[in-house]
Amino acid sequence: MRLNQYISSSGFCSRRQAERFITAEKVLVNGEIAPHVCFVEDHDLVVVDGHKIKHSFNKVYMILNKPSGIICTASPDVVDNIIDFVSYPERIFPVGRLDKETEGLIVLTNDGSIVNELMKEENNHEKEYIVTVDKKITDSFIEDLSNGVEIYNPRKKGTTRTNACAVVQMDDYTFRITLSQGLNRQIRRMCRRFQYTVTHLKRIRIKHIHLGSLESGHWRFLTKEEIAGLHR
Repeated sequence: MRLNQYISSSGFCSRRQAERFITAEKVLVNGEIAPHVCFVEDHDLVVVDGHKIKHSFNKVYMILNKPSGIICTASPDVVDNIIDFVSYPERIFPVGRLDKETEGLIVLTNDGSIVNELMKEENNHEKEYIVTVDKKITDSFIEDLSNGVEIYNPRKKGTTRTNACAVVQMDDYTFRITLSQGLNRQIRRMCRRFQYTVTHLKRIRIKHIHLGSLESGHWRFLTKEEIAGLHR
């Protein structure tokens, strides 16, 4: 197995982060600095940045209905981190993130190989949200959101136009929106562009995986069908 895949499949980090550790010469295989192209077996001793890697063949895939106030990080030094909240006995990590105040569906796993598949913007995976705002929704607001919005993009230190997307009004203050992008605080920034403030935000779907009736603060394992869909 390739070294980056071996590290990511242990749940230590994503495959991309594993490649960064390898490039930085922070990965040892049997006591030697690992070359960038390296294949390892189960009996090899792999150490990443001082941490011994334990390869796991038992893949864990779950979703959590994240409550507000929980932070999507695996860092044990962060108060209210998602790993302590779930308290699962094996090492897992969140795929992507939701803002601290945002609720809803987030995937957790120990399989780093699915991270790029779910997170790469060019894969155009849909993410669906229910949004509540602080004042009555107008037809023009829904249309403007649907057509794309110029918002500030902190990564580029400039503006980015969001992609056209499906927006459906549910009541005077609530709408459903489906995105294929993952810009920082995208929905909140889109609404703010038209002087609306988001008062409640909940993700209910990622790709083919639906939150359904899962209660806030609860988690469940993915079904076999849902897991198969992650690798398509």
